[in-house]
Amino acid sequence: MPAAVRRCYIGFMNLQIFNTLSGKKEDFIPQNANHVGMYVCGVTVYDYCHVGHARAAIVFDTLYRYFQHLDYKVRFIRNFTDIDDKIINRANEEGIDWQEVNRKYIEAFYEDMGKLNIASPTEEPKATDHIPEMLDMIQSLVDQDKAYESDGDVFYSIKSFKDYGCLSGKNIEDLQSGARVEVNESKRDPLDFALWKKSKPGEPFWESPWGPGRPGWHIECSAMSKKYLGDTFDIHGGGKDLVFPHHENEIAQSCGCTGKQPVRYWVHNGFVNIDKEKMSKSLGNFFTIREVCKKYHPEVLRLFLISSHYRSPIDFSEKNLEDATKVLSRFYEGLAGARKKIAKLNKESIPNFQEKVKNHPLTQKFETAMNDDFNTAVVMAHMNEELRNLNTAVLGKGESSLEDLAVATKAWETAGQILGLFFLTPEEFEKELFEIKNQDRNLDVSKIEKLIAGRKSARQSKNWAEADRCRDELTQMGVLIEDTPNGTDWKLK
Repeated sequence: MPAAVRRCYIGFMNLQIFNTLSGKKEDFIPQNANHVGMYVCGVTVYDYCHVGHARAAIVFDTLYRYFQHLDYKVRFIRNFTDIDDKIINRANEEGIDWQEVNRKYIEAFYEDMGKLNIASPTEEPKATDHIPEMLDMIQSLVDQDKAYESDGDVFYSIKSFKDYGCLSGKNIEDLQSGARVEVNESKRDPLDFALWKKSKPGEPFWESPWGPGRPGWHIECSAMSKKYLGDTFDIHGGGKDLVFPHHENEIAQSCGCTGKQPVRYWVHNGFVNIDKEKMSKSLGNFFTIREVCKKYHPEVLRLFLISSHYRSPIDFSEKNLEDATKVLSRFYEGLAGARKKIAKLNKESIPNFQEKVKNHPLTQKFETAMNDDFNTAVVMAHMNEELRNLNTAVLGKGESSLEDLAVATKAWETAGQILGLFFLTPEEFEKELFEIKNQDRNLDVSKIEKLIAGRKSARQSKNWAEADRCRDELTQMGVLIEDTPNGTDWKLK
């Protein structure tokens, strides 16, 4: 049995994934043993990414990392939509070429994803590089009478697909009734959707059998996923807002073209909400990733977004980000203490070290939670619990040996890194966190250290009034101090 399959089935439970198509959790059985094919809808590159985009990126990055942890060979495809009405409009607004808009915001996308520790997928195709594949699919649908041309536009006929609505659970008759409000005379049915759009004056276009134009949004993902992953693949991901119409239409046109279900497991992450409303650009209630990362550490944002189950909505607020900052600071402080305690220990001398890490209670709890539809919220609870155990061991209050502590530390680090955390040293994290917190305060570090030294000297000479004065001044500056056996540590509130 392949290693990945063995890891899934020997543990406490099988890896289960909630499949939007069936509406329930299902055992994950890949199409090809030991391999996972995963396609995730990427961004339309006309603006900076907001926190909702960050959540989708982090969710599927975590899935990617976890599949690799289970020894799967993962082929992960995430696309760019680089031709769209929004891109054309943005080009007109900024007075630049539409391709320059693409370059600008793809570069910004990479900057933002880098801050969030998002691993690079296997391939990152752009829609405009795959026009021939889209034309082939459209032609196949036309040839099968599942699509039709109308004055240079090409539409998919939803009546040709009897299972339309299977993903979203929407009733086609109800949809048709609602769609009649906006009748398009060029369509045979109000719900028919564009596969190819006739070019308008001044817009970019590509030649096609139906005249110059550009692809519809939905056909892009069908063509690119088919090219890189085949007619049928394991996982298709995206935000909940893509279930209808985007993913519904993907199923219709992909099935129409190949006669096969394109996806085995449809996975959708929940919304990021502000005041119980979905964060979105259309509503104007969004914060960009770069705006948030000016005030909060990027890893804090990542921890916040994995603190809830990926399918659940999550409330974005300053309080929740402040709480996440405190949690991550505790994590790094615990990690620093544990690493310092075992610094002189040669891990290679510990018998069966890696096997002990795999069998550590935290690793087992971590895998059990992740195997239950990637339940990172439960994982965070386990990590908080294990942090207490680590701190106890560091203080020498438990019965753990240094070897036990080394194993526990490695298990804790590994779990965190699969979640995209702990890619900095504790010292690097504290430095970056200080710089973020201090950018508006502009505190003088030398003054802080002088006050700490003055307090120490006053305490040694039993000048308690002066020691208290130094401490009070530090407190007013927003500096927290902690006396330890190794001296006084400090950080900003």
